[in-house]
Amino acid sequence: MRETAPTPETTPIPGPQRGSGATGPASSDREFTVAERSQAQLVLRRFMQHRAAMISLVVLICIILLAYVGGALWKYHAGDITPDNSQPPSWDHPFGTDAIGKDQFAEVLRGTRISLQVAVSVAVFATFVGTLWGAIAGYFGGRTDSIMMRISDLVLTLPLIAVAAMLAHNFGGTWYLIALVIAGLYWAYVSRVSRGVVLSLREKEYIEAAKALGASHTRIILRHLVPNALGSILVNLTVLVALAILLETALSYLGFGVQSPDTSLGLLVSDAQTALTTRPWLFYFPGLFIILIALTINFIGDGLRDAFDPQQTKVRQ
Repeated sequence: MRETAPTPETTPIPGPQRGSGATGPASSDREFTVAERSQAQLVLRRFMQHRAAMISLVVLICIILLAYVGGALWKYHAGDITPDNSQPPSWDHPFGTDAIGKDQFAEVLRGTRISLQVAVSVAVFATFVGTLWGAIAGYFGGRTDSIMMRISDLVLTLPLIAVAAMLAHNFGGTWYLIALVIAGLYWAYVSRVSRGVVLSLREKEYIEAAKALGASHTRIILRHLVPNALGSILVNLTVLVALAILLETALSYLGFGVQSPDTSLGLLVSDAQTALTTRPWLFYFPGLFIILIALTINFIGDGLRDAFDPQQTKVRQ
């Protein structure tokens, strides 16, 4: 009699039993896994949910591309004199021309580049100096903190526009000197923010563990404190960009900023104030770019603040 191969045993898949009142598969039948997100991914996700910040970021990128790429491709360059003097906006001159025939579109693009360079330089330099200054003061505390913060308070008490105008007048009107002067007055604001964050971080367990393992003060400040204060620092950096744009505009408007033959948005507005009634396009187009840049950067800063805030749970619709 021929033997037959044994039939392999099968294990029944657990499922709902009849009469048990279950209406669907039991929760233990399936495993749901969610990919773990890093802190950077969570911040980026929250930032992308901020509609105003995302729209502002797109607008700011378009302005930057227009200023740098469009300025290089445009048929006129800043300083070129055309026979079409005092012409209103047209297809050939989208922003019109001034009294001597300079294409205002090329001038505005050139002024936007200079103003952006000043603003970014101010933000980077002031943020770098202010962050380290505040982090050192907050970490060591005591007499070191008192001395360093009194120096910051002294800088904060200076009348900003008056001191910036005096320094810019004495040291020249090139854009990088203007940026250095403004940054030398704005770093104290960042140091206050950095110090406040570091004061709350230096008591954390991982700082105590780093000290116990023999980490140097420099390593603790640069590798543990500053990176964990990065959220507040980035928000203040965006605020500094907007403030630097406005301060550079004010200095150029008063005649203490960027000087001719170079140009900036503030200088264009200053030069056009006498022609406001006869050639208003000379005034309004650079003014519009100033407003757009300042507003977009402020909205981006709002989005970063909400993204770095761990208690921000509201999803913008």
